[in-house]
Amino acid sequence: MKNEIDNEMLYRAVLSLETVEECEAFFTDLCTIMEIKAMAQRLEVAKMLSEKQVYNKIVEKTSASSATVSRVNRSLTHGANGYKTVLGRLEK
Repeated sequence: MKNEIDNEMLYRAVLSLETVEECEAFFTDLCTIMEIKAMAQRLEVAKMLSEKQVYNKIVEKTSASSATVSRVNRSLTHGANGYKTVLGRLEK
């Protein structure tokens, strides 16, 4: 029988965090530095794309590959609206 990983527990863990400091501590324990940097980079790319910045400028500013920019753009246009939800809430 295949071992199932409970993604919901991860989501609930993130939702239980109350401060930036708690988030930093949790993600530092959970992820490698490179994984955290990659997620932060994707969020920055999503922000810049939502601001209608061009790919070349995004690649230059974030050092993201054009493939990463394209993948994030695809998520913004055809994804589950996770980026849009977060970016909208961060603007407030």
